[in-house]
Amino acid sequence: MEQPAWFEISALVAAAPYRVTVLPADAQRAAACLAALDITTRSWLGAVVANSGGLVIDHGWLRVLGSGHDGLPDVAAEMVPGAGRLVVAFDVMGGQFAWSQAEPGVRPTVHYFGPEDLAWQDLELGYGDWLEAMLAGAMTQFYEGLRWPGWEAEVASVALDQGISAWPPPWTREGKDFSAVSRKPVRLAELVSVHQDAARQLGFL
Repeated sequence: MEQPAWFEISALVAAAPYRVTVLPADAQRAAACLAALDITTRSWLGAVVANSGGLVIDHGWLRVLGSGHDGLPDVAAEMVPGAGRLVVAFDVMGGQFAWSQAEPGVRPTVHYFGPEDLAWQDLELGYGDWLEAMLAGAMTQFYEGLRWPGWEAEVASVALDQGISAWPPPWTREGKDFSAVSRKPVRLAELVSVHQDAARQLGFL
């Protein structure tokens, strides 16, 4: 029997202003992921894990992690030991969303690490509120500065395990105009690593 949290999520998926693909879940993999995270399907994160391999939103721009799918890791695989941070989504530009506890006793919130500023930003939203916002249309404004004319077709052609690398990089002054930079698909894990390395070298992490 489906849990109330998944009914709410499903309703948001159906009403989303952009296309949302619910990747099929593997029951065994989902159960292992829930156990690793020690959560139940009553939570929104648990409902996503139990009922989907992940959510692919707006032509594949945002990939919300679930119990895993071909090309997309499960959310438990993205746990950062000792960091107090759980990566819950990636975007096609190599940005990351992580559920993080700023300090003990404080409610965890979703933080965003973006390729344009190479710093973790507290969105001050819990996981459920963040996911609801992303499904309800907030992505359009959130990513306004990272998009270019015709991005929809370009992003849709990129595989789930790939992202789009831009040169000059988004964190440079020359790389701010995404319609003028050179873009190519690369492995998403490699793209995320490049952004993290750049942040460390520049002293942002």
